[in-house]
Amino acid sequence: MTMPYYASAEQVMRDRSEYARKGISRGRSVAVLTYADGVLLIAENPSSTLHKLGEIYDRIGFAAVGRYSEFESLRVAGVRLADVRGYSYNRRDVTGRIVANAYAQTLGAIFTEQMKPYEVELCVAEVGDTPERDQLYRLTFDGSVVDEPNFVVMGGQAEAVTGHLRENFHVGMGLADALKVGIDALSAVSPATAGTGQGGHTRLNAEQLEVAVLDRRRPKRAFRRVIGAALHALLGDGQAAREASEGGTHAHTPSHPAPGTPAGLGDPAAPDTAGGAEYELRHDEDGGEG
Repeated sequence: MTMPYYASAEQVMRDRSEYARKGISRGRSVAVLTYADGVLLIAENPSSTLHKLGEIYDRIGFAAVGRYSEFESLRVAGVRLADVRGYSYNRRDVTGRIVANAYAQTLGAIFTEQMKPYEVELCVAEVGDTPERDQLYRLTFDGSVVDEPNFVVMGGQAEAVTGHLRENFHVGMGLADALKVGIDALSAVSPATAGTGQGGHTRLNAEQLEVAVLDRRRPKRAFRRVIGAALHALLGDGQAAREASEGGTHAHTPSHPAPGTPAGLGDPAAPDTAGGAEYELRHDEDGGEG
């Protein structure tokens, strides 16, 4: 006669937690930082089509690490939740806290009720009218949600990246400075940069990065991807100038850009005219590889 299998609830939860953490730790890190004009999202992601960063609603962004298929399904569900709530009530009724709570309930139910937990960590970011009203919510695989100040780091060697940001991040940085601090923190632990650089690591380049912002200066949809010559200009690698001299991607800079607008990014209040040096407007239906 075979004996029935038994494991305590504590042991089952411990095993599920260990399984999820192992899966998440294999992913490359993502950092979300506040800066003077909004929220900056940075991911180490060489893929140009599978995104780790995305838009949920007008002023709400999404970042994730882990298993792509799982966090992409969560991103799409968040978009649908926000669209239905905004249509049924008012667009102002869609907040980052509501989306984060919905994700927390979903992840918590999956963790406790299903054999396999989701191998994901999420960040829901909402840009406010002032820096004091910016909100960053970090969600873990078991449905825990935490309101983080200033920055959030997920995946890979999150503790090491967080330690680097604590030493170098300060409130009120401009976009270029915040991007530099974030990239330096990710580069310090990335296996892709291990080599002959300072401290044994080189710096991540534009082809290895996915960058987006939630720009509070834009009146409606705040999410923009930073790509092409605009990203090169912020990184200061000289690629934008080379592209312009070769007749490649040209930056469209208005004659009177808005105050605080980095060179090459154009007017944040201007229409969404696509250009390689502009922010790319995409309410995309693709996500990012863990």
